[in-house]
Amino acid sequence: MLYKIQNLNYLLIFLVILITFIGAAGLYSAAGGSYNPWASRHLLRFIILLLLAVFISFINIKKIYKYSYLIFILSLLLLVSVELVGVFGKGATRWINIFGFSLQPSELIKIAIVLALARFYNDLKFEDVKKIINLFFPFLILFIPFFFVVIQPDLGTALSIVILGTFILFASGIKIWKFIIAFFIIICSIPLLLSYLKPYQKDRVISFLNPEDDALGRGYQLIQSKIALGSGGLSGKGFLEGTQSYLQYLPEKQTDFIFTLIGEEFGFIGTIFIILLFLLVISICFYVSIKSNHIYGRLLSIGIGTNIFIYVIMNISMVSGLMPVVGIPMPLVSYGGSAMLSIMISIGLVLNIELNANIKKLKNA
Repeated sequence: MLYKIQNLNYLLIFLVILITFIGAAGLYSAAGGSYNPWASRHLLRFIILLLLAVFISFINIKKIYKYSYLIFILSLLLLVSVELVGVFGKGATRWINIFGFSLQPSELIKIAIVLALARFYNDLKFEDVKKIINLFFPFLILFIPFFFVVIQPDLGTALSIVILGTFILFASGIKIWKFIIAFFIIICSIPLLLSYLKPYQKDRVISFLNPEDDALGRGYQLIQSKIALGSGGLSGKGFLEGTQSYLQYLPEKQTDFIFTLIGEEFGFIGTIFIILLFLLVISICFYVSIKSNHIYGRLLSIGIGTNIFIYVIMNISMVSGLMPVVGIPMPLVSYGGSAMLSIMISIGLVLNIELNANIKKLKNA
């Protein structure tokens, strides 16, 4: 145990703490200079989940490997339960209540997908990866959660699941021509997919293409977000000095648009600093992947790093008008317990993989 404590990746832990405290500062500002209701809960959750991450890092990785499929099945059952006992909010049914706590299973299923795919390809012989028949099981692992997330409906998370799964399949050695065929199938299916969009989802696409067409309605969020980001300039207006936030023009400033609030108050320099911190976290995940002697650890670390990247790039693209508003939070910065739980479990897994990087065989665990 002492060896594990001494060899934890404290740089990764420090970066996670720093990003979280930046998020708490943003939430403090979003509440008008008050720790309540968001910043205090954000920090309390983080302290508890940081302890959870350290605990996960000490678990025997062979046990995590052994129960990867079971973790996926349990996470999938939670996702399915949303359709039965889910709580409606923000135009969709995405949450379930467990012992008084609100949980969004679609956040947890992404980590479960990475665990399941990592085990599958760890057990598969390299020469068998290219066989078409061996795409069937990974397809099920991706499609079933994708389907249940789409019907919630939560297209942003569904899209992130597809991107995450595609990257893991590519990293596992799937031939690129198969991705090209899948890409063309998706492109040809877009007209059909658009016909199944809910009215509010179509409004988001229209507002993304032309937000000024309904500046006080469906285009309001995006226009105000752009104004806030642009008004921050190089160095920002200063902490607690964001006019868009204080005048209540900026919607969902504590969740989806927290990056915009920080951009207004700390400018281009502040936003670039946050992006660099996340790039360091992602780079550490990929570095741990390179260090690992087993395919399970490599794919798990790559998947976790990719998942964090997807969170960050989709949130920034969303608030800056590069993609429709799809409700993807900024990890560890936005207010929300489910996303933080998912990220901190991921951090614990990366810490675990690095501590067990020299293990060469997991299959007979």
